[in-house]
Amino acid sequence: MNTKLTLTLEKEIIERAKKYAKGEKRSLSDIIENYLKLITKKQKSKSEKLNPAVASLKGSFKAPKNFDYKKELEARLEKKYL
Repeated sequence: MNTKLTLTLEKEIIERAKKYAKGEKRSLSDIIENYLKLITKKQKSKSEKLNPAVASLKGSFKAPKNFDYKKELEARLEKKYL
């Protein structure tokens, strides 16, 4: 069942969001609803166990605080394919 929700936002943000939604051929309500679903999704329950192979790797890698995985991935892909 859908229920109406009133939000108070800056006019500029609303205008940009409407343009974005139009470009995506979606309604602004649909975009906001899906975003709220995403951020309110429940955590995995304890009954949902990890695959044993994945579980064995969990916590085995500690990255430095300043580690940027996107830059690292980009550099490795460039090295591999260029």
